[in-house]
Amino acid sequence: MALNTPKQLQYWKRCLKTFLPHHYTGNDCNRMTLAFFILSALDLLGELDSSMSQGERDDYIAWIYRCQHPRDGGFRGGPATDLDGSASPANAHWDPANLPATFFALASLLLLRDDLSRVRRRDCLAWLPKLQRPDGSFGETLGEGGRIEGGLDTRFGYCAAGVRWILRGHAEGPVDAVADVDVPALARRVALSQTYDGGISEAPFHEAHAGFTYCALGALSFVGRRLDVADADLATRWLIARQTATLDEDDAIDSTAADETDSPSTCHDAHSFVKLRAFPSEKGRLNYENRPADRFDLRCLGFNGRCNKIADTCYAWWVGASLSMLGRLDLPAHDAARRYLLEKTQHAVGGFGKVPGDPPDIYHSYLGLASLSLLGEPGLKPMRPEACISEDACGFLESLPWRRKIVGLAAAENSYIAASGG
Repeated sequence: MALNTPKQLQYWKRCLKTFLPHHYTGNDCNRMTLAFFILSALDLLGELDSSMSQGERDDYIAWIYRCQHPRDGGFRGGPATDLDGSASPANAHWDPANLPATFFALASLLLLRDDLSRVRRRDCLAWLPKLQRPDGSFGETLGEGGRIEGGLDTRFGYCAAGVRWILRGHAEGPVDAVADVDVPALARRVALSQTYDGGISEAPFHEAHAGFTYCALGALSFVGRRLDVADADLATRWLIARQTATLDEDDAIDSTAADETDSPSTCHDAHSFVKLRAFPSEKGRLNYENRPADRFDLRCLGFNGRCNKIADTCYAWWVGASLSMLGRLDLPAHDAARRYLLEKTQHAVGGFGKVPGDPPDIYHSYLGLASLSLLGEPGLKPMRPEACISEDACGFLESLPWRRKIVGLAAAENSYIAASGG
């Protein structure tokens, strides 16, 4: 059980230097996201500097800035939508700045140790409030007539809060004469999206989901807020329940009595709760007695994103990072989670698959590494959970003179406003 560092490096350098497999063709408009995963994975492995020449680094930085939007200050998801000389007010909605791409572009520049001096910070910060709806949620892009386009879920709130944090820090209120987003409305939106069982959903009254829970907690962390203690305890309970021994589709089929209603996927009977070795009731004992022993190996435990789902590599990050932000990463079974990632989903050619037996892909391969970093895996840089990048990269951001000046200015401005009752 070990991280195969040479194969991991080979996989990520191949992703950086060569054409990706044809399966990624449909993700052409998400190239900024793919670039972020590749650069950040090499950074976690401590090999980003050695993986490129200075000329290549400059080219990568130039490519990112080429995707900076000329009107809104954000970034495109890739150069494919750049209308260049044919752009006009009539077709501007076909070439919008994209909120997630903007977050990933800024993070990628930090990984490449660019000081963000060429980022149109004021324009970008002025663009963010235009993406926020009255209910506190954020969209993805601005369409015709300035209409907010995109989903209502917490992914976009997370990206908006992340862009805001990178460009101006935690302080609320206007900075450098640029209005802030409505932070209280964003926080209320998160609170309303928490479900009865503790997880957080994409929107009020929807099912809790580990990915949305991470995005909600990350957004709150970016704006300097937290869940209330009672809500945080409930969220912690729900997140801990996501660790599971159901690792693939075969595990969801009961082998004891060929009874489809008596399986780990439905959990109608007591013996299907695979984590229990002693049952709290006589009925439970009788139900389990004389049954064949279950075949679940509790040495390997993954994480799922919703109740009654199989484990998935990416949820080791979404759940683990959420617990880390809540200060409860000590609660899940670390050794079993590590064994799941290293023995079940780490691939022989490098990278990680979604589930055991799957080929590696960029998304799951990055989040597999990030999860191991959270667990303290030797040879990987420490992660900052809310930012989804290394502490090293976050430290570089926080050392930039212009940002330190803005953070100090924001704090001073807001202290004055509070003192004057404005």
